[in-house]
Amino acid sequence: MKILVLIDGSKWSQKAALHAIAIAKKRGGKVILLSVLDRREARSMAFNLSMFTDRLEKVESFENEIWKEMKKGIRTIMTGLMELCQEEGVNCSFRIIEGLAKETILREANSGNYSLVVMGAYGRSGKTRIGSLLEEVVGLINVPTMIVR
Repeated sequence: MKILVLIDGSKWSQKAALHAIAIAKKRGGKVILLSVLDRREARSMAFNLSMFTDRLEKVESFENEIWKEMKKGIRTIMTGLMELCQEEGVNCSFRIIEGLAKETILREANSGNYSLVVMGAYGRSGKTRIGSLLEEVVGLINVPTMIVR
């Protein structure tokens, strides 16, 4: 059994990983943690920060710093989840891909010979409605998908 877990850094995606690890442990499966980082998110945050601080000339340096922190943050989360897998005796690997989330997730989920895709119901914003990425991809993934609340 090969399980793909979508990690966006939210507590919901980390909770999804815990469920995937438990399933893999019971079934002798492998967990693949996937995170897709979109540079446009860093650019948007940098623009907002530069507008707020009235420092438009700093947009590029803000973007580079935010991008660096985004990558560092997701790598820290992935490393922690990998350590948990090792403690539980579960085979695990992770991938961090730069690109567009929807397209990258659909390509990986539908071509990676997965038995199950697991994702959190909500994203980093923590809004009470189902996450927008989930709405975009869940019906287009061709393997069983588990949504964790």
